[in-house]
Amino acid sequence: MDIDANLLTKMSNTLRFLSVDMVQKANSGHPGMPMGMADVISVFHFHYSHNPKNPRWLNRDRLIFSGGHGSALLYSFLHLAGYDLTLDDLKNFRQLGSKTPGHPETIQTPGIDATTGPLGQGFANAVGFALASRLAAERLNTKEAKIIDHKVWCFCGDGDLMEGISYESASIAGHLKLNNLIALYDSNRITIDGSIDLTFSEDVAARFRAQNWDVIPICGHNFSEINSAFERAKKASKPTLIISNSTIAKGAATMEGSNKTHGAPLGEAEIAASKAKAGWSGEQFYIPDEALVWFRSAIDRGEIAEREWNALLNEHPAQKESLRALVNPNFDAVDYPSFDSLPCATRDTNGVIMNAIAAALPGFVGGSADLESSNKTEIAISGRGVRFGIREHAMAAICNAIALYGTFIPFNATFFVFSDYLKPSVRTAALMKAKNIFIWTHDSIGVGEDGATHQPIEQISAFRALPGFYLFRPADGAENIACWKLALTLNAPSGFVLSRQKLDALDRSCEEGDIAKGAYLLVRNPSPRVSLIATGSEVALAIAAAAKLKEEGIGVNVVSAPCFDLLCEQEREYIDWLIDSKTTKIAIEAARAQEWYRFADHVLGIDSFGLSAPPDRLYELFGFTAEAVTAKVKALL
Repeated sequence: MDIDANLLTKMSNTLRFLSVDMVQKANSGHPGMPMGMADVISVFHFHYSHNPKNPRWLNRDRLIFSGGHGSALLYSFLHLAGYDLTLDDLKNFRQLGSKTPGHPETIQTPGIDATTGPLGQGFANAVGFALASRLAAERLNTKEAKIIDHKVWCFCGDGDLMEGISYESASIAGHLKLNNLIALYDSNRITIDGSIDLTFSEDVAARFRAQNWDVIPICGHNFSEINSAFERAKKASKPTLIISNSTIAKGAATMEGSNKTHGAPLGEAEIAASKAKAGWSGEQFYIPDEALVWFRSAIDRGEIAEREWNALLNEHPAQKESLRALVNPNFDAVDYPSFDSLPCATRDTNGVIMNAIAAALPGFVGGSADLESSNKTEIAISGRGVRFGIREHAMAAICNAIALYGTFIPFNATFFVFSDYLKPSVRTAALMKAKNIFIWTHDSIGVGEDGATHQPIEQISAFRALPGFYLFRPADGAENIACWKLALTLNAPSGFVLSRQKLDALDRSCEEGDIAKGAYLLVRNPSPRVSLIATGSEVALAIAAAAKLKEEGIGVNVVSAPCFDLLCEQEREYIDWLIDSKTTKIAIEAARAQEWYRFADHVLGIDSFGLSAPPDRLYELFGFTAEAVTAKVKALL
């Protein structure tokens, strides 16, 4: 690249002062990072392969701002490059209903590849995009035609690299030698509280070199060094960390380098003085024509690149068909298994179901956090499994990006109690509507001898409280299949909570209702006094208790509710039919289960942590036997 330094300075100042004006008009935001990284972005513009008129072009480079608080810079860049983001959108920064929320969101804004804000999430997403592109290339590329050959760019800061998720993600990226991944580290040595020296003294370059990354230190305000680093990174044989030694609020008249610029407007006087210092117009949201022309050149470059890519694809029909199969999975092609009446753990039936799905859907990929044999997530088809190691948080965020990539439906797995380690990534999955499927086994006190540290109690309630997330707890193999059919068609992430212990296959001869509505009737009594609502391992328990109560002249309906979240979405008419409003409604679940008071008068759950003992002894101790439930129901009546 040979671009005049004066032009690059003008482009940088356009980005810098647009960002400052956005924050000032909103009276809210983060001007420091955008000012400090504007020089890098002006050079990056000439290395970034994308099409502003088609933000979802598959072979585009991916751009992730892991430091999502720098969104003003990202939005300024997207507007200048020609995305569907107007100057009025910039002026409505952080306002209700705008395309420019405080932190980047995929749902809100064209050109945003990942929703970021919680520090470190975007870094792990970038690793996920890089892994997804490798998986796609393995399926689509030949010597004659490289259908997938883009880069993944991640802009991150000191805070991102302090977070544990970045350690996990960088480790696996280096291990896998993801050479299409380029992380640009804004090393301005400032945090909200002050100098980074207050809390952070490690050698970041040494850490990343130890994790098998190429490391390139540069001055973040030297155009030549920035450009040379980008050129080197694009040719690397391993992931690259470019350490941009930069100054927060670069160009501010009196506040340059101050931590005070991180999260508050500069103020009208400081902005005026800063613009005067740079020889810049005092007009708000000023964009010089020369800078705009160079930024908008991205449109022509992007449309040419995409046309050439489409032509290449058309020249290779076999690869085009392979891509079509990835992008448009045929869920009807899955040949689901049938399960006999023998007792079977739902983690086991789940493993069989997942292999059936993998056989039909070439884009079904994933893995576990070093628990493949325990989670029963081994996929027999070569090339479908990813070994994440003991990195739960990174695993989930990586799979979020794989889900967003456009060609895959990913799954990731661990014990349910360890879902605590990856909860932030589940939340961002829900925000992005990423079809990432979480497999969580060892679902209750049924874990047994491993004890309280491995027995989930409160986790199921926490995930049911999460908007836009669907949690399935199937009671047997047949329910497990039905839940998968639903999960694959949802435009949202979902989780499967599965048993370690064997569960009886349910008698479905009297089944009524619709499992797609989250719950259905398994037992109907002509004169019910009680409705028992249960999930997973407690459904068979509810059926056994209902039989005992029937012997004592107490009519009971039994409702199996594998998905509380879907049930909450149903019309009142269905709910009142399903859970007879004239009965005493009692929910049974071996967990905290307080959310069931939404539908039940009483909840038989667990109000303490578990214990270390054989599962049968624990179920007896905590009152989850047919005899104990029968006695409790009679007492409540």
